[in-house]
Amino acid sequence: MNLVNLQDVSLAYGPLVLLDDVSLGIEAGERIGVVGRNGGGKSTLLSVISGLTEPDSGRVVHNRGLRVGFLHQRDDFPDSTVGQFVLGDRAEHEWAGDARIRDILRGLLSGWDLDLPMSELSGGERRRTGLARLLVGDHDLIALDEPTNHLDIEGIAWLAQHLNGRSEAIVVVTHDRWFLDAVTTRTWEVGRGTVERYEGGYAAYVLAKAERERQAAAAEERRQNLMRKELAWLRRGAPARTSKPKFRVEAANQLIADEPPVRDSVELVTFASSRLGKTVIDLKDVSYSVPDRTLLDHLTWQLGPGDRVGLVGINGAGKSTLLKLLAEERGPDSGTVRVGRTVKLAHLSQNVTELDPAQRPLQAVKDVREHVTIGKRDFTAGQMLERFGFRGERQWTPIGDLSGGERRRLQLLRLLMDEPNVLLLDEPTNDLDIETLTELEDLLDGWPGSLVLVSHDRYFLERITDKVMALMGDGSLAFLPGGVEEYLQRREETAGPAEVPGVTEQAPKEQPKVSAAERRAAQKEMQRVERRMDRITKRETELHELMAAAADDYAKLAELDAEVKTLAAEREELEESWLEQAEAAGD
Repeated sequence: MNLVNLQDVSLAYGPLVLLDDVSLGIEAGERIGVVGRNGGGKSTLLSVISGLTEPDSGRVVHNRGLRVGFLHQRDDFPDSTVGQFVLGDRAEHEWAGDARIRDILRGLLSGWDLDLPMSELSGGERRRTGLARLLVGDHDLIALDEPTNHLDIEGIAWLAQHLNGRSEAIVVVTHDRWFLDAVTTRTWEVGRGTVERYEGGYAAYVLAKAERERQAAAAEERRQNLMRKELAWLRRGAPARTSKPKFRVEAANQLIADEPPVRDSVELVTFASSRLGKTVIDLKDVSYSVPDRTLLDHLTWQLGPGDRVGLVGINGAGKSTLLKLLAEERGPDSGTVRVGRTVKLAHLSQNVTELDPAQRPLQAVKDVREHVTIGKRDFTAGQMLERFGFRGERQWTPIGDLSGGERRRLQLLRLLMDEPNVLLLDEPTNDLDIETLTELEDLLDGWPGSLVLVSHDRYFLERITDKVMALMGDGSLAFLPGGVEEYLQRREETAGPAEVPGVTEQAPKEQPKVSAAERRAAQKEMQRVERRMDRITKRETELHELMAAAADDYAKLAELDAEVKTLAAEREELEESWLEQAEAAGD
């Protein structure tokens, strides 16, 4: 069944054309990932599909009665409690008895107080409540704009599993490539006003796009050959006898058959050793505590030349703290941190220092260095800016006019331009689009040095690093030969079941003693309530029969429906009364 149709839709903001005569449709149960450069129109397309943004021209047709759930990147939150915002006016027995709602609360809000005011939450916490509220509802189409923001690796894995268990159609904008492969079965690439469609998730999209580009290159080469032959014929004055070239379309996996490994690890480690020496950073018997827990407990660990380490762990386990200790921005409570004499360290923290808003990106990069050598390749400041998405006039846009993601990109680029030999990266992928991520991965492939990466982006972490280590929450640092998958398995085995907020089990309260007269009175009232509930049940049966008979009489149906609702409300009151009397009777 078709849910949404876009017919010849166009939309522009000033001179920027985001959608140009786009036609597409969404079927029931489809799972579509939307990719493309930041600012290319992904979020706009999602808003148009959801009916929240009117196009300049064309039509957006929704199936009659279509229920759309939309997760914005930025939402307005009411002055209410977490429970009221997420669960609405659902009675406790209703949501606590719903396995799907319990799973959502356990997956996104485990350990939370549902009575906490929304005003006291951080931006990331509000984002989680917005996602939980959306998932609790019933929809035909779910539109998600960057749903993995502010989720850790465990949270993203839970969300993928949860969405795979739902039947609704899903359209998701995300830069998380692992999530795209885990959830989606079709990919839409948005850019330059068009929407290119591909079958499969992210991996299939990359292969299909490479095949399209290969075919386009072959077609262009063929065109150039034909033009040259035509010119030669004109010069000779007689037609040349030529055979038509034959082109074989290879399978998608053969596109990469002759590609070398993404990194020559042996060469890079050798180069790194010559630049760094034997000692990079050594931690010996290091302990570090915060007021409520110990983050590192007598930790001994060595970061060697050329090591590429991905660091994972639950929120609050101490990942960012460990990076600060490695950077000597913070001292341990006990133990020693030894940094090699040849180390030139760069640390990208989550809190980026602001640059002069009046300065231009090209100037900001040239202030660090005008040329940089990465591996065996040389780049100018302008070329590096282009690789990081600053094209043409964007290199001369005042920094104060850049988006948060663009400023973070610029800070990361300035770090790389300084040619460090040790990189500590704390969530570097925040606000980076997929095209910029692949450029960053390509640069880091040829970068010789030691690297420690903290990231919730599982694809980027597994792509960039050679080994994964985990802070398990007990003060230790564990090496995980099985990578992120092993970490998730260990967490599942050791963490125990997450609690559902508001449904924690309590010890039974001691019942107050009641007299025999009070017990008899309570039992009598229970019998009266039961008789009335029996009469309500019989009347409800009669009403449903009458409604079936009056299917074409809308006035009669409305009257009968009103009585059904009145009886349902009375039944709920009687059930509460019965429970109160049962408690009073000591049953």
